[in-house]
Amino acid sequence: MEKDLIEYIAKSLVDDPAQVQVAVVEGEKSTILELRVAEDDIGKVIGKHGRIAKAIRTVLQAATAKTGKHTVLEILD
Repeated sequence: MEKDLIEYIAKSLVDDPAQVQVAVVEGEKSTILELRVAEDDIGKVIGKHGRIAKAIRTVLQAATAKTGKHTVLEILD
């Protein structure tokens, strides 16, 4: 569910949605979502002063609050 949510949000923000990739790395106590976008779209996902990235992480935390597992979003170059 988290992967689909991040993928949907990222595809809505970028110019090249075909380049959006989300990888899930499962741990015992946490889940890491690795987001990759086209090089030209990285600024659109991060936003000015990281505001969009922070908003995406806030939505992710709200979506995973009931599971009790810590979920982290990493935006990779």
